[in-house]
Amino acid sequence: MKLVLDNLDQIEAQAPGIAGRLGRDRVVAIGHSMGGHTVAMLLGMVVNDPVSGDLISLADERIKAGVMLAPPGLGKDIAAFAGGHYPVLGTTTYDAMTGKGLVVAGDKDQHPNFSARHDWRSDAYTLSPGPKSLLTLYGAEHSLGGVSGYDVAEATDADPERLGLVQRLTWAYLRSAVYPEDSAWADASAALSTHQPSQGRIDSK
Repeated sequence: MKLVLDNLDQIEAQAPGIAGRLGRDRVVAIGHSMGGHTVAMLLGMVVNDPVSGDLISLADERIKAGVMLAPPGLGKDIAAFAGGHYPVLGTTTYDAMTGKGLVVAGDKDQHPNFSARHDWRSDAYTLSPGPKSLLTLYGAEHSLGGVSGYDVAEATDADPERLGLVQRLTWAYLRSAVYPEDSAWADASAALSTHQPSQGRIDSK
């Protein structure tokens, strides 16, 4: 991610169709699962190198906002299986994640191989300082309705309506994050609360 941002001039030069069209002051990042972990690191989440023990911070002020879809939770609460396979996840902390972000978590996204705690996937919101928002989707598992693709085999909760909700709300969040005068996020949040309260809820701080 940093390599891309460091080399936007070269990218524009090789792709003339985007020359002059990149909003360099409105860069956002969005990722699912380990992609959400990447976004969290860009927003200020800190880990320790499991080999050297060095503290690793990759926060980048060029990222104006991020969306973390079902990201890993606090390292100390990770299950032995995931900690053994992905040692760096056992060191995750959110105290310094000060970047603006939206966390999307399913209330049924629970697996004993990752954590015994039912709200583990919400930690990026709960344990970080603001400004943050949390979209909790009722009945959603790790795929949040199918964000990985409609025909992906591991999507055990494929649901076009839920997926559409994720698409609309994440777009609205990012739109208002980079254009503060745009009411897309406030409007979408109000619509969820008024018309689709059975689908999920939004908390902000």
